Amino acid sequence: MQKLLLTFGALSIGFASFAQRTIIHCGTLIDGVKNTEMSEMSIVVEGRKITGVQKGYLAPSGTDKLVDLKSKTVMPGFTDMHVHLENETSKDQTKRFQQNQADVAYDAAKYAKTTLLAGFTSVRDLGGTGVNIALRNAINRGVAIGPRIYTSGKTIATTGGHGDPSNGLSERLSLDPNYLTGVVNGPDECRHAVRQRYKDGVDCIKITATGGVLSIAKSGKAPQFTEEEIRAVVETAKDYGYIVAAHAHGAEGIKRATRAGVTTIEHGTFLDDEGIELMKKYGTYLVATILAGKTVADSAKVPGYYHPLVVPKALETGPIIQATFAKAYKAGVKIVFGTDSGVSVHGYNAYEFQYMTEAGMPAMEAIKSATIVPAQIMGTDKELGTIENGKLADIIASEANPLQDIKTLRKITFVMKDGVIYKQ
Repeated sequence: MQKLLLTFGALSIGFASFAQRTIIHCGTLIDGVKNTEMSEMSIVVEGRKITGVQKGYLAPSGTDKLVDLKSKTVMPGFTDMHVHLENETSKDQTKRFQQNQADVAYDAAKYAKTTLLAGFTSVRDLGGTGVNIALRNAINRGVAIGPRIYTSGKTIATTGGHGDPSNGLSERLSLDPNYLTGVVNGPDECRHAVRQRYKDGVDCIKITATGGVLSIAKSGKAPQFTEEEIRAVVETAKDYGYIVAAHAHGAEGIKRATRAGVTTIEHGTFLDDEGIELMKKYGTYLVATILAGKTVADSAKVPGYYHPLVVPKALETGPIIQATFAKAYKAGVKIVFGTDSGVSVHGYNAYEFQYMTEAGMPAMEAIKSATIVPAQIMGTDKELGTIENGKLADIIASEANPLQDIKTLRKITFVMKDGVIYKQ
């Protein structure tokens, strides 16, 4: 049942028929707990929560609503741990100069809905203008449709680093480089930036420990924070209950970020053997974003799609990420699902599952990397990540069994978030 929005002036309230039970008949169930699927199962949903999971097809009674998914495979809603909902890949290089925040917000709302309908009921948004915070709040209030968002707000970068919003701009258009715009230099400014993010209302912290592919700058892999600076970020973030995600392509930046205590390494393209051992030692997760690598490599071959400084970085970096993922996974590095969607087209997130399994990860592990593992990292595993009694009712379904054909996850046929059906 679609969420009903009743608007009274500035007040919008979402209703989800709390008196009515919803019974879901599942032909195949992957609950996120077991390593095998189950057949002919029923899920009972009341309000926002799952109140029962049992063998067999429970008969509805009274006002119960029945959802027949006997021909589908049912799973917990997916979490993408690296997206950018404020933008999407485009050949138009002038867009960033023309859009106001209101324009960005309308686009972001569209991308958020697309992401939810693709089966991603939660996302971690790792960097934007601050619109991502407002979008999270709007979705939580029920005035916008989208996934549950955990956002870092603005990325924290160094002067000229990946994430410096003035890269490639003339002096007339440049922003003042400071903690407000996300540009820091030295441990004290790093601490200040984290405290500002706390004031902004973020859910986590994102830094750019190395150069990046799409920034208008020459190097995509040189380290851009000292280890002392990263440690100042991590220690201050810990004070406020935040985990830290570190964008890092180059080997030295990965090692600095890992030793300094970040929770996740984003991309990890040029991860070497020493870096792998450090990530295993510190329990650091890899968010490989293979989809982003393939997307930029393909787009760089289109004349004029990217700035000339970007093209060689995209052609070097993009083709390597999948092989790095395979090496890290086989070596025992912990993996969590993430795509960097925005760099790619929103709604295509599930292609990452295909690329992960191509690189050697079993389908069930890939699914868990997008369900229970993100919940454990974000500290929400008591509410999310599995289909169990007492968990929030984030439930999706695919046409076929992904353990037999992982590509079926590209076409999600049923989406429920917080007990509300958005796609059936």
